[in-house]
Amino acid sequence: MFRNVLLPLRRGSFQVTSIRQAQKKYPKVDKKVQAAAESLAARGFLRPTKSWDPPTNINETILKICATCGLNGNSEFEALDTKFTVLKACYEETGHSVPNSLLHTIETVDDLTEFYKTPVYTTTPFDALKLMDLPKNLHVQKDYVRFHPDTDTLFNGVSAFPKSSTIVTGLKARKKYEGYNAKRKWP
Repeated sequence: MFRNVLLPLRRGSFQVTSIRQAQKKYPKVDKKVQAAAESLAARGFLRPTKSWDPPTNINETILKICATCGLNGNSEFEALDTKFTVLKACYEETGHSVPNSLLHTIETVDDLTEFYKTPVYTTTPFDALKLMDLPKNLHVQKDYVRFHPDTDTLFNGVSAFPKSSTIVTGLKARKKYEGYNAKRKWP
């Protein structure tokens, strides 16, 4: 029947295409990318770097190391092997190395001394809040208390919110706090 309707019409004016039921296509997630994303989410934003508090005589130490390689205070690293030997000697002397992501920024001895003068702090902002002297009206609870009816002795296991559960989702929090599923009574 459909063919009878289309035959009298000019063939160049219409194009008929049959479409099957449209299937939803989801993007294919690579397992390596997914594993990398999960590890980043677990680690947080801090990288595994050591804290660095520069000593008071770091300028003299850097200049002494550079003088052994024939460099003065404002000279540039012209050859890569001299830059390598200076950075290796600085690491052996101080125990603090230049990360790979910052190697390209160090082009002169002044850049090197500026890097070694900069302190590195590895505390999270929450831990920094714990250590700060806060105003009187602001408090940070370091170790909070979670309600669990089996272990609560203050109110004999009676909750102020009897139909709400305590769900623990974080991996670190699961080790410290136990979750609780409230018993619901339907009327």
